[in-house]
Amino acid sequence: MNTLIGMIPSILMIVSPILITAVGGMICEKSGVVNIALEGLMGVGAFAAAATHVLLEATGLGMPSIWISLGIGALIGAAFSAIHALASINLNADQTISGTGINLLADGVTIFAAQILFSADRTREFKMGMQTDSLGIYPTAYIALVVVVAAWFILYKLPFGMHLRACGEHPHAADSVGINVKKIRYIAVLSSGLLAGLAGGCIVLTQTIQYTSNTINGRGFIALAAVSFGRWRPIGVTFAAFLFGTAQAFAIIANNFPALRVLPTEVFNILPYVITLIALVVFSGKNYAPRASGKPYIKGAS
Repeated sequence: MNTLIGMIPSILMIVSPILITAVGGMICEKSGVVNIALEGLMGVGAFAAAATHVLLEATGLGMPSIWISLGIGALIGAAFSAIHALASINLNADQTISGTGINLLADGVTIFAAQILFSADRTREFKMGMQTDSLGIYPTAYIALVVVVAAWFILYKLPFGMHLRACGEHPHAADSVGINVKKIRYIAVLSSGLLAGLAGGCIVLTQTIQYTSNTINGRGFIALAAVSFGRWRPIGVTFAAFLFGTAQAFAIIANNFPALRVLPTEVFNILPYVITLIALVVFSGKNYAPRASGKPYIKGAS
């Protein structure tokens, strides 16, 4: 029991970035735009945060560098998501292809930028990452909690949230009552990029000591699965993120259980992805996605 209780800080550390990203993906899809670029957006956010922290740390700035780096990571994620917004909202491009392109672009851009800044395919190691509180919990857990509560409040308690949900369900009806569908969708896509970039920064500043091409390692796709498994609702997405994140945490700390040490490490490495696939298959059924999700909005079209 003590071992399980001791796992809680590690679980929260791993769940938090997945949950933050999943909430961003949920907001985006609620508006009618599918964003499978979450993986790439987390990557550029993680690189930006790590690179900023390395450079600021060299100036002796200290702890403020952590928060500045998180902010830079979030802004870079939002900036990259603008590409997806332009392609899917203004140019009516296939949203899946646009998101895939950003994922591929993110890999190349981060490695290229690392070569320019650090003459390597990764950032330099930084000396100090984010610190835990007296309970051993990283601030990222509290950030994730704030993000979930804020998303729920905005989506279901404010007029803007009703407008956003209308754009994802009946965009033509929303437009007929004066709602600017494209503007709402832009805000949603940029918000998803902001949160994904923030989550990438949370990963690199808590779980690693530098950014590499393997830092994100599929967490963006797990977050995307959490949106679907959570049926596009904040409570469901939170539960799904905890399920998948706990599986990933268990894969890391399985060696703490003597009875499991006889199993190959590869079994635990694939565990999060197996659980994700099984959950999606078992609970698949009625389509709970917003009706207009993934469909370009063309004003005046029927």
